[in-house]
Order: sequence, then C-alpha cells, then structure tokens
Amino acid sequence: MTNTFENQQFRKMDRPESEFTDKVVEIKRVSKKTKGGNQISFTALVVSGDKKARVGVGHSRAKSVADAIQKAIQKARKSMISINIIDGTIAKTIKLKFKGAIILMRPGKQGSGLIAGGPVRSVVELAGIKDIASKVIGSKTKSVNVWTTFKALEMLKK
Repeated sequence: MTNTFENQQFRKMDRPESEFTDKVVEIKRVSKKTKGGNQISFTALVVSGDKKARVGVGHSRAKSVADAIQKAIQKARKSMISINIIDGTIAKTIKLKFKGAIILMRPGKQGSGLIAGGPVRSVVELAGIKDIASKVIGSKTKSVNVWTTFKALEMLKK
C-alpha cells in the first residue's frame, strides 16, 4: 500500500499545466452583521490571460481566501475575450468612462514598454500587450480600474 501523500503528488504532476496565467489583484475581508453576530468572508479580484491576446476578469466571494480565489479564477476564464493586438500594441486610442473612472489608452511605440499603473498593468500585461501608454483619471479603486480597463479592451474585440 502506498502513501496517500505520494499519490497526491503524482496527481498534481499528472495534471497538464494551464495555458493561462492568473494574477490576484485584490483580496478584501468583508463582514456582514447578522442576528447571530458578524459573518466574515473574503472577496477576490483575479485577472487571467494567456499573454496571446486573450484576457478575462473575475470577482468572487467565499468564506475562505483560497475558495474565493478559485471561484474568481473560474469566473475570469468564463469571461475571456480576444482582443486585436498589432505589433505588441493596441490598434487605436481608447477613452472610456466606467463608473467613477475614466481611462485613456494609447498605442505605444515599438519598445516603449508598458506605461500603466498597477491595476491597469495587470490586465494589459496578461492580455499580451507589450507597448502601451495609459492613464486613469478619477477613481483610485483597484476593482473599478480593472473593470474599466477590461471594458476598454472589449472595444478592441477581434
């Protein structure tokens, strides 16, 4: 009889590596006031992409951090979109207002790199865009900025 730990290790190794890269952008602890006391849960915001013009965003809530992340990854993979990337950059300039944020994304020159803030950078990087200049005006909230970037990239669908 073999050790169950060894069996688990082999099962993990047998699974094929996913083509998608996942990045956890934000984890928040939230609580809800109930008659029996406070109910604590966690929310996770995850960006998933293959760095080859496909990207998705997922937001989910669960009692534990690991479950919230797993659920968010599943949602991100369901919400995948394919975007049009030309020579490592976007096709045209985009300006979009979503909730409290306004995002401005411009195609970058060859070799200029990612000129983008944290939440925007995570979405654009996992989409496979190499050269871009962006600016977020208004909201400083990570989740709003991620969703605004995602909506802007949706405008570039193939």
